[in-house]
Amino acid sequence: MLTFYFPKLKENKVISRIAAFLYSDWYLGFAALTMVCANLFGLELPVYYLYLLVIAFTALFAEDMLPALPLVCCGYMTFSARNNPAVFIETSLFRRPVGYIQLFVIAGLMAVFVIARLVFELIGHPERRKLPRLAFGFLALGVSYVLGGAFSGYYGIKTVLFGLTQILSLSFFYFYFFYAIDWQKAKKEHFAKVFTAIGCGIVLEIVGMYFLPGVVGGNGEINRGELVTGWGMYNNVGCIMAMCLPAPFYFAIREKCGWAFNILGNVFLLAVMLTQSRNSILFGGIIYVGCAVFVLWKTEGRARLHHIIVYSGVAVAGIVTAIVLREEIGDLFASLIYVGTSNNGRWEIYKKGIEQFLKYPIFGNGFYECHAFQWGSLPSGSFLPPRYHNTYVQLLASGGVAALAAYAYHRVQTALLFFRKLNLEKIFIGFSVLVLITTSFFDCHFFNFGPGLLYACLLVMAEKMDVEQEERPAQLQTENG
Repeated sequence: MLTFYFPKLKENKVISRIAAFLYSDWYLGFAALTMVCANLFGLELPVYYLYLLVIAFTALFAEDMLPALPLVCCGYMTFSARNNPAVFIETSLFRRPVGYIQLFVIAGLMAVFVIARLVFELIGHPERRKLPRLAFGFLALGVSYVLGGAFSGYYGIKTVLFGLTQILSLSFFYFYFFYAIDWQKAKKEHFAKVFTAIGCGIVLEIVGMYFLPGVVGGNGEINRGELVTGWGMYNNVGCIMAMCLPAPFYFAIREKCGWAFNILGNVFLLAVMLTQSRNSILFGGIIYVGCAVFVLWKTEGRARLHHIIVYSGVAVAGIVTAIVLREEIGDLFASLIYVGTSNNGRWEIYKKGIEQFLKYPIFGNGFYECHAFQWGSLPSGSFLPPRYHNTYVQLLASGGVAALAAYAYHRVQTALLFFRKLNLEKIFIGFSVLVLITTSFFDCHFFNFGPGLLYACLLVMAEKMDVEQEERPAQLQTENG
């Protein structure tokens, strides 16, 4: 922004070097590493101050807001277990003024820089002033959320605020990055780099969960109910990890050393299994098979042979490990094995949701009049309402036919977006989006804020896969792109 009004700033060595770093692969590693440091060691506030500096520099001096995208994706997964405000009510940093005041100040300053840069981009680039392809679908979905519970007797300001927050988590950064990034200069593989970096970070967070108190029982068995972070429990972590799963397999096709990325993808699959989320293991496993099929289909010759060797080695290693370490694996997945195929009361929840829909079929009964929550109780006055653990039951119960129709319209628009000029990039972005859609059959991920942020970024990157690319100026280039 400032470099537009003061072009000589581009020649400043400090500014040019920082800008080069922000457009490099090293920066993606920085974003993921700081996410992990915040999550494992309770360093949220220092990391948020770093993020603030990055956002401020990007808004003032960078060519566009591309460096902000990894931070948006990583930000939700920074909260540590020790500072979880819903669990540690008295000791959490964010339950004390010293914590939440700083958090609000940081968020406020970020918002100022982000909005200022958006205004600058819209004024300076009139050619970008057009509606994104998914605009009307998001608008319809947002209106249906806000009207959820209308005329039911349960409609109120809290439902309106939650509906607004929900649709903003799904769409705000889709619109923002549509206008604030010069997509002609953003490399098409950027989505895979971002999600590979995030996936590596989440792997470390999953390992960290196993060191939390209460995870390992006195008999050496793992209690999956204690696998938690500051931003969610094992199901939430499993969803995000599974959304990152396709990214390495994209590079398994594109890169010369694709076999190494294939191995990394299998590590991601193992991490999904270690979350012990049945939902994520099931649908993540299905997506894994789809990725493997594409890897073998799109490669040939020696590259295909290398991938066959990797998959064969993984299969043999899995079988041998299952035989040799049978008892240890039994202890590791003891609570998962105990649960088995139990639906954990979901069928009863779905039944209640449908009953509530039948009472108020047009707009449902809103988000807060939910009598189906089975797993503990939310804190008194919680802004996050209990939910039905199924996207379609949630839509019908909370928003009625209006919400379901709006969602169907949005889903048709997203399908057309992906199939229009289908390419390899869209296929693998689509795999990540499919993880969120399918895991939401048996969970409430689509109505959680974190996955919504990643969803928005994935959709805007998919939409911009059709843009012809140009090279960035030399001063913003590094060896890693």
